[in-house]
Amino acid sequence: MSNDLGGTHPRRHRALLEVIALDPQDAVAAQTGGADRLELVTDIAADGLTPPRAVFAAIRAAVDIPLRVMLRHRDGFAAGDIDALCADAAALRAAGADEFVLGFLTPDGRPDLTALRALTEVIGGCRWTFHRALDHAADRDALRTELAALPGGPDTFLTAGAATGVADGLPTLLAEHARTRAGAPGYAPRVLVGGGLTLEHLPTLRAAGLDAFHIGGAARPSGWSAPADAAAVRRWRTALDATEE
Repeated sequence: MSNDLGGTHPRRHRALLEVIALDPQDAVAAQTGGADRLELVTDIAADGLTPPRAVFAAIRAAVDIPLRVMLRHRDGFAAGDIDALCADAAALRAAGADEFVLGFLTPDGRPDLTALRALTEVIGGCRWTFHRALDHAADRDALRTELAALPGGPDTFLTAGAATGVADGLPTLLAEHARTRAGAPGYAPRVLVGGGLTLEHLPTLRAAGLDAFHIGGAARPSGWSAPADAAAVRRWRTALDATEE
């Protein structure tokens, strides 16, 4: 991290902006607006499920920024049919997908290590995000510890800090980021803040050093029935870039 000319205040590096994309139109708008990465899903009414391979291929052909593809077959955080998930993961890998999003819990709120081990074996070597299942875990710290011991574990946690969103989870996000900076076990993966995130949250989060942000509905001022809007994404890119100074 470079210093400014006075040498007294470190200049923050460019923050990552990830945007949800449902189709190539979304993807092009998001990249045009300044997104650094896309999360690919279908069926947003179910909070995002695995997109068809043809949709992945069309989006991959439409943009050149990184894509993280959701591996999830139903609403909620139960894995369901693990063999079917693994088959989809293998097919997406064969189609060229190399980054993923997944996360499953047992009924008692612990990480479903059986499902996670099976899928990480299929996507071995790929980077992946453990999504907002973290915000529904019985014990966030214990979940991080268990995943740290998982071969091929996540490089990112998508979290709002609370199941109800960033407004309630802000103290948790700040406390956990402090543990990341202190090198606490289980806190090495990057925190990707998302879930009820607003532009008003950015100054506090950036001042604390958090540097990755995820938006979905915020990129669609006309709602999920309309495509992502490049101007809306650009407002987020501009706001984040302003925090680098």
